[in-house]
Amino acid sequence: MQETLRKERAAPGKEHHASDLRSALEWLRGQGDLIETDKPVDPDLEITGLQKHLDGGCPVLFNNVKGKPHHRVVTNLFGDIKVINKMFGWKDDAERVKKLAYALRRPLKPVEVAQNEAPCQEHVIENPKDVNEHVVAIRHTTYEPELTVGSAIRCVTGEQFDGGSDLGYNRMNFRWGNVGTFQISPGSHMWQVVNKYYKSNEKVPITMCFGVPPACTLLAGAGFDYAVLPMGCDEIGIAGAVQGTPIRLVKARTVEAMAIADSELVLEGYVDPRDRRFETKESEEAGIQGRFHFHPEWAGYMGKAYKAPTFHVTAVTMREPKSKPIIFALGVHTLDDHNIDTTVREAALYELCERLQPGIVQNVVIPYCMTDWGGCIIQVKKRHQIDEGWQRNFMAAALSCSQGMRLAIAVSEDVDPYSMDDIMWCLTTRVNPRTDILNPIPGGRGQTFMPAERMTAGEKQWTASNTNFEGGMG
Repeated sequence: MQETLRKERAAPGKEHHASDLRSALEWLRGQGDLIETDKPVDPDLEITGLQKHLDGGCPVLFNNVKGKPHHRVVTNLFGDIKVINKMFGWKDDAERVKKLAYALRRPLKPVEVAQNEAPCQEHVIENPKDVNEHVVAIRHTTYEPELTVGSAIRCVTGEQFDGGSDLGYNRMNFRWGNVGTFQISPGSHMWQVVNKYYKSNEKVPITMCFGVPPACTLLAGAGFDYAVLPMGCDEIGIAGAVQGTPIRLVKARTVEAMAIADSELVLEGYVDPRDRRFETKESEEAGIQGRFHFHPEWAGYMGKAYKAPTFHVTAVTMREPKSKPIIFALGVHTLDDHNIDTTVREAALYELCERLQPGIVQNVVIPYCMTDWGGCIIQVKKRHQIDEGWQRNFMAAALSCSQGMRLAIAVSEDVDPYSMDDIMWCLTTRVNPRTDILNPIPGGRGQTFMPAERMTAGEKQWTASNTNFEGGMG
């Protein structure tokens, strides 16, 4: 079976059509917004190759995955932002930004279900010998020497996150059976958590959840918004507010942690902050960080292999294997990845400006060319003369509060913030290079995965401690 249907019709009024991945896929199928195929697909290069070929199109469900008879794979789930707007009931992009900003302020507390009621614990494997047997690792390019598990969403709750909840991505490579590298972006929520437990030499119990409700995927992309979403915030609660119903949690079977109950598959275990290992055999043999190719990154360049903390898996839990649990194989630097990583960021930056001075900011847009964390466009409407200058405050705040942001642009209400032609026209005809360009934070903390920043390390290893942020531009 291979079917492609696209129908333009309004989303039905069903309240829970996005409360878990299977329901969401069934809804997409009914909307004509799902490509589904039984033809075999290889996780090595083919999945991401097909995803990139269909970049910006509707989701794709692969029912026949080479070497994985007990799994299905979905990708491109967030590739078409119009489909996502329809899924969550947003009439357009501008309304999405405002309604998500509203959800950031009003989380809906998750509910706990019993272990015997949790779909993700229908089948439990304790002390697995080889995690790679139970997940789907992928490779994007021939430059990568090894496959990566990058689509699991971490779930950190309770004491580990100062009483709140955190969702996010961490790429993993299970080179040692049930132990894998666990890459953490410097400055991120998980970086903050691991730093908290490093000095006391404590392990961090977590779960890594695959195939989660789409609203949880959306919140997992909310990185480096920490002036609005600080440690201790409730990202799972915000995901519930986004979908309109509470997210269901369940206690893990083998560690003191919670899992997203409606996940397809969960890895339970703990992160060891002090057990740091190289991500690839090539980098380990050379003993060098940040030089050898690995997983591509959000900036649009090949990523590098580093030494990272390790994730020690104590159990694999999943939905009934006969139902073929679905892994969301997320390709990096695609519109799928971009929409996940920027949708909540746009809302958080909008909320940041609103908190500084309500009523002036009209919209925030992060176009694909600015990369996920690299920049933003802030649309403002000045109501009277005294509002002049707030656009500079907004840009400076965005550059300061979003680690490593390199470019913030403010435009008036007469400009289409979704048109890069309009943006370039404004930069060409309206900007005074002597007075209108800001560089507020040279020497601040940036993003190691941004190539221009990596180059500041010179001959040293390309790590966060050896790089220097040149400052963003507003």
